[in-house]
Amino acid sequence: MDEETLQQALHRAELLCAQRGVRFTAQRRRVLELVCRAARPIGAYEILDQLRDGATAAPPTVYRALDFLLEQGFVHKLETLHAFIGCTHPEHPHASQFLICSDCGQVKELENAAIAGSLRTAALETGFQTERPVIEVLGTCAHCRRKTDET
Repeated sequence: MDEETLQQALHRAELLCAQRGVRFTAQRRRVLELVCRAARPIGAYEILDQLRDGATAAPPTVYRALDFLLEQGFVHKLETLHAFIGCTHPEHPHASQFLICSDCGQVKELENAAIAGSLRTAALETGFQTERPVIEVLGTCAHCRRKTDET
């Protein structure tokens, strides 16, 4: 994420926290910044290592900040990777779908209403109540496929 986009994301998070009446502490802001700056999904211990730049930080601190950011919709947790990425549209709750490249680690967040609707219908038909309707699809991105085709 480029610097301008990062600053917009942080500012948007500040505004949303103010509207929601929750505290966007310096620690939470820093963790969100690290997640958004990462070139790929980032794990909690990678975040912890980056937070320790001369300061003391403990795993519970990072996990509490990540829990807050998840709750507010500012980040997503990718279960298959045990890592976090910034949300591209935290203004509203949504069922996300992720395309994850197994080769380069690139992640593309989708918000496809048809997929979400199909999932919701299937859950209702079976009496299942969803808590966090997230779909993660592993595969190969177009860039990595082109590289493979060239060799």
